[in-house]
Amino acid sequence: MTPTPDWTASTATARAWFEHLRDSICAAFEAIEREAGSDAAFQYTPWTRDAVAGEADTGGGVQGLMKGRVFEKVGVNVSTVHGAFSPQFAATINGASPDNPGFTATGISLVAHMANPHVPAVHMNTRFLTTTKAWFGGGADLNPPIPYDEDTADFHAAFKAACDAHSGGAGGDDYYGRYKAWCDEYFYIPHRKVHRGVGGIFYDHLECADAAGFDANFAFTKAVGETFLQVFPMLVRRRMGMDFTPEQKRQQLEWRGRYAEFNLVYDRGTLFGLKTGGNVDAILMSLPPEVVWS
Repeated sequence: MTPTPDWTASTATARAWFEHLRDSICAAFEAIEREAGSDAAFQYTPWTRDAVAGEADTGGGVQGLMKGRVFEKVGVNVSTVHGAFSPQFAATINGASPDNPGFTATGISLVAHMANPHVPAVHMNTRFLTTTKAWFGGGADLNPPIPYDEDTADFHAAFKAACDAHSGGAGGDDYYGRYKAWCDEYFYIPHRKVHRGVGGIFYDHLECADAAGFDANFAFTKAVGETFLQVFPMLVRRRMGMDFTPEQKRQQLEWRGRYAEFNLVYDRGTLFGLKTGGNVDAILMSLPPEVVWS
């Protein structure tokens, strides 16, 4: 078995940031609820990962959930877990194998389903994983039942600016071009032949060879979280007071069916959580509160 580098301190640093980001996002979302005349607040439920034979402390997390007037259902979860993959699953994970199945993972995951169909739903997550390698992944994507070109443009412009600040500039590594294309490819529903939303960015396996690599990739990952916190509340406030018709609400509920189909059939994050003994309620918080299929 190959010795695994010690990324304990780096994992703790990433975890602290993810928890800070969680607190900032939840405060921002609760402020929007207050603007709408609602006293809705996040309810937090801690959980512990189920241990398997031979494992001791395996970590856990906190599920944050709010159901309000603007946010029909929003979950913001932070978890830090460690243990060993099953031999079959280890073969599918970067840097892991049946002979080296150990891992740690810390991250934040957010999904917001909105009451008003004019307000886009959204998904965001960032994470730090270690096996025999260490890497960051994450991204954010916008999922409007009723798309508006202005919202799509503003969302993409914000993440392009974040990517450009960390990708080496002109002639360098084009983070936005790569990660936008990756998002478009990933959030696609083959059996429907449609994309889940209007895109964003998605990145994975941003590897850290050493402390300098960790610092650079962590800085980019923090920029992704900060950009989300800056742009999404703006979009919510732009649309949350708009009137909508029963037909538009029906359109939203049908669109949510596509969202549920992707997350249950194709999403790697859902599979990772279920395969590593995560909290089922926290994993499936991404599913919409109400859905119809025509």
